[in-house]
Amino acid sequence: MTPAQIIAALNAPRGDILQRRGDHAVDYPGSKSRARAFAEGELIARPAAVLVPLVQRDEGLHVILTRRTDHLSDHAGQISFPGGRQEDNDNTLEETALRETEEEIGLARVHIDLVGRLDDYYTVTGYQVTPVVGLITPPFDLAPDAHEVAEVFEVPLEFILEPRNQKLQTVTFEGAKRRYFAIPYREYYIWGATAGMLVNFSEVLKASAER
Repeated sequence: MTPAQIIAALNAPRGDILQRRGDHAVDYPGSKSRARAFAEGELIARPAAVLVPLVQRDEGLHVILTRRTDHLSDHAGQISFPGGRQEDNDNTLEETALRETEEEIGLARVHIDLVGRLDDYYTVTGYQVTPVVGLITPPFDLAPDAHEVAEVFEVPLEFILEPRNQKLQTVTFEGAKRRYFAIPYREYYIWGATAGMLVNFSEVLKASAER
């Protein structure tokens, strides 16, 4: 998958390509989760944005991900994109994604070429997350925020796009069975909203390639 193919896919009319626009959409049919209530407007979701950072390596594109520190009150120890809630002084969600990326991993926006958005993703924690895709050309320096970020690592995009690596898992939570996506990679367990957004990304690219 080349940068040009990704740009074309992100800017093509998508229609109903994406089938998993939130934690609710991958769950069992008919289940009534908090994510579904946010997605359907029964509850008000808070706007947020993440950067989907694609590093242009000689061997192909890689996705930058972070592992959150274990002491955080929200999503401790989980794998995530750099990002967070929209602040009052963020004029756009792209600005939110860039600001949060600078704050969390120290990647300066001068190295980031924004090329498009994925569909918003509703989380069970009450956020309407806009994934913003950016191409990053080395060399660049990182300075992770030690309070929020325990580790920054990369995963080959080719690995993520392989359907066999996208696992649909089931867990019992509060007495009910729930489903979620997971993409295990080496010692990392990418799951939940991050995996869901990556699967969405995969579907957009696949649909574009099949046109």
